[in-house]
Order: sequence, then structure tokens, then C-alpha cells
Amino acid sequence: MSVTSVSIGAIYARECQAEFRKAWRMPEFSLPTILLPLGFYSLFALALGQAGGRGPQLPLLATFGVYAALGPAIFGFGVGMANERQQGLLELKRVSPMPAQAIVAAKLIMCMVFAFAVVVALHGLATLAGGVRLPFLTQLGLAAIQTVSVVPFACIGLLLGLALRDQAAMAAANVAFFLLAVLGGLWMPMAAFPGWLQHFALLLPSYHAGELALHAVGLGDRYPASLHAIVALGETALFAAAALWAWRRQLASV
Repeated sequence: MSVTSVSIGAIYARECQAEFRKAWRMPEFSLPTILLPLGFYSLFALALGQAGGRGPQLPLLATFGVYAALGPAIFGFGVGMANERQQGLLELKRVSPMPAQAIVAAKLIMCMVFAFAVVVALHGLATLAGGVRLPFLTQLGLAAIQTVSVVPFACIGLLLGLALRDQAAMAAANVAFFLLAVLGGLWMPMAAFPGWLQHFALLLPSYHAGELALHAVGLGDRYPASLHAIVALGETALFAAAALWAWRRQLASV
């Protein structure tokens, strides 16, 4: 292994370490990211549901796992990137020898690790308190879908963080967060919404990620899982292209 490759690997590792330290030192980010999905699941699936997995425990495990990926992605990228721009940290990093892509990669890894940790806790809560029993491979596939769903949300967050200043990014992140969570069907079944809102949900990546999670446990809607996967990948590519354009524009201005 060359010295250059070791040096680049060390740079990525240091940047990831810095992102994790920053996240843990910001309880206003880490605590809601961890506690809200678990708290909402305890309320809606356990306190208001039936025991033994016959109520909403299983479908809400699927959708709340996607919801667990939404928070760190939208706020970690959206608000975090906007704050770094506002404080001049992004410009400082750009004049250092660190590769530009390490900044985004470290944030993405941090968000995925946070999401995976919450997903594991959520699965444990559903199993121990909700009586949900899933085959190991099914549970593994569900957790993978829920964790990977960070990616499209991170692209949206990155776009917000690069396009807006810190206060505006916070407001926009809150709007995007609740829009994607509620209208994407992550908190309640889409059947509870009027018809026009159900059609609007088809435009949201959170809806398709949630449906992929539901299909993984045999509870998906009338559309095949492959269709949801194609739409989710297409929307991810669209948001990624927009975020890449904003990123290159930001780098050019440094």
C-alpha cells in the first residue's frame, strides 16, 4: 500500500472522527435523532397498539425505521452544512490538503451510522416489547433498506445546506422533515389521507422508501417493490445531481 493511499485513508478517517465528535457534542442533534423514532414507536405502536404483533407494530417498525434515517440526513446535512458555510469552516477545509469529497463522505457515513444505530434499537424494541418476530434474513434486509434510505434524504439536506444560510436552512429543513415524514406515510398509513394527498405522496422519496420497507415484510401497497425501487433511485439521482451542481458552485466561489 502506498504512502499516498494511507494518507488519504487517514484524512477520511480523521474527518469521519471529527463528524462523530461534533454530533455527540451537539445534544440538540443527537438526542432527537435517537430518541424521537423510539419514542414515537413506543407511543403509536406499543402504547396504542395490540400485543403480539397483531396491531401496528410490524408496519410501523418498517416505516419508523425509514423515519429514523430522515432526521440525521436532513438536519445533519442541511443545517450542518449551512452552519459550516456561515462560520467559514467549509472555506477553511477547502484550502487544506483534504479532498473536497471527504467533507461530504464523512457526513454521509456519520448519518448512516446514526441511522443504523437507531434502526437496531428500533428492531430490538419491536421484538422485546412489541412481540414482532421476523426471520433473520428478512430483518437484515429491512434494516438495510432503512439504513440506505439515508442517501436520498442526505442529497436533499445537502442541497438545502448549500443553497441557504443557517437560519433559512433550519426553517427549510424543518419543513422538509415534516413534509417527508407525514405526507410520505411514515407516521400513519396513506389510506388515512384524502385522495389528492395520496397522489402527492407518489412524488416523495420517503413514500417509496417506506413502501420498500413495507414490501420487505410483506405489507406493501398494490405497486410492485421494483417500481418503488426504480422511482426511489430516479429521485435519488435527481437530487444528487442538483446537490452536485450546488456543491461545485460552492467550491468555485471559495
